Amino acid sequence: MKSLACLLPFVVIATMSAQTPAPTPAPTPAPATKMLSQVIDWQKLVFTPTKTGQRCAVFEAPTPTLDKFHCHISTLNPGENTGALHRHPQEELVIIKEGTLEINIDGKIQTATAGSMIFYSANENENMRNIGKIPATYYVIQFYTALTPKQ
Repeated sequence: MKSLACLLPFVVIATMSAQTPAPTPAPTPAPATKMLSQVIDWQKLVFTPTKTGQRCAVFEAPTPTLDKFHCHISTLNPGENTGALHRHPQEELVIIKEGTLEINIDGKIQTATAGSMIFYSANENENMRNIGKIPATYYVIQFYTALTPKQ
C-alpha cells in the first residue's frame, strides 16, 4: 500500500493534465507555390488601361532560387513617363518591345529603342519617358532574393 501512496501525486498530476486541453499550435502558413516552367501566350494576356497607357501583370511568384520573380508589361503613350525619379529595393530588367524611351538613371539620360534592355541596380534613382510618336511597350522583370530588403 505504501508503494501506491508514492504514486498518488503522479496520478493526480496525470489526471489534471488530461483534463487541461493542450495549447493549440499556431497554424503554419501554407508555403507559397513556386513558379514552374511554362509558356506564356501573348494572345491570352489581359491589359488594363492606366492614366499613362496600359499594363498587364504576367506573373509574381517564388522560384526555386528567388524569393519572388515578377513580370509585368507596360505601355506608355507618347509624352508620358513613369513618374518622378524613384527607387526600388530589387533589381529590375526592362526589355523594350516597341517604341522609344528616354531612360534616366540617376540623372544620366540615354535613349533606348525596340530591342534595347535596361538594367536597374537595386536602389538606383530611375524613371522612363516615351519620347517617340507611337506607344512604347516594354517588359519589366524584377528579381527578389534573400538580400532584397523586405518592405
